[in-house]
Amino acid sequence: MSTTVIVLGNEKGGTGKSTTAMHIIVGLLREGYAVGAIDLDARQGTLTRYFDNRVAYAEKTGMNLPQPVYRSIQRSELRDKVLATEDERQQVQNLVDDISRHCDIIVIDTPGSDNPLSRAGHSFADILVTPMNDSFVDLDLLGHIDPDTNAVRALSSYSEMVWDQKKSRALRDGGSIDWVVMRNRLATLDTKNKRNMDAALEALSERLAFRLAHGFSERVIFRELFLKGLTLLDVREERSAVELTMSHVAALQEVRNLLHALGVPEVVAAPSVAASG
Repeated sequence: MSTTVIVLGNEKGGTGKSTTAMHIIVGLLREGYAVGAIDLDARQGTLTRYFDNRVAYAEKTGMNLPQPVYRSIQRSELRDKVLATEDERQQVQNLVDDISRHCDIIVIDTPGSDNPLSRAGHSFADILVTPMNDSFVDLDLLGHIDPDTNAVRALSSYSEMVWDQKKSRALRDGGSIDWVVMRNRLATLDTKNKRNMDAALEALSERLAFRLAHGFSERVIFRELFLKGLTLLDVREERSAVELTMSHVAALQEVRNLLHALGVPEVVAAPSVAASG
């Protein structure tokens, strides 16, 4: 059984890549999968700090928190750009190959910027998840939209990069990338702006061959859980960690819906024993 690689990618910061990655990882772990995690944004290191917080909180409280096998990759120190690019690509290749021997699924968190390390990470995706806030500011990351007709005028540099990595993936091993655009902070009311966003995204999805998934609303609970290294899926299992409110229950359902949209737990044929540390 081959390992499935899920990549969280977006060149814009503040869209919830690391929070989404962590909830996907824990969701998979709690379904019994052996999960690997790679942080390609070692400079900021949000996902790595999330794991560190998780280990510390488990040790402090005695909670039985499932852990992935996780690693991070630093940018190459080689001065020659061509050699540095190849060095970073090889680092990603080696780490994916190594973790694949032990894990069913690998989740990769990429930087909120365009660099060779991020591009290399994208090229290994079986599933690419691009979180975006539900606004035309974030939509510009995918394509430039005519303000009068909502038609696609041109693709963005990020979309072009994704297409380049799709071609790289196809040339390397004949594989394909299932691109999922995840809409965060969706408006609850049927406003004109929301209808325009719906129309623009529909046009872009046809042009770029991605599918849409509902993400997370703006909830304080996601930021609070980071300090403990917890996710809402842990709260479900360990009720004593955080007192559940109606907001938490609604947020938990959003997480479940996302996992379902990604095919969890059906994303691989059969789970093996989850990694415990």
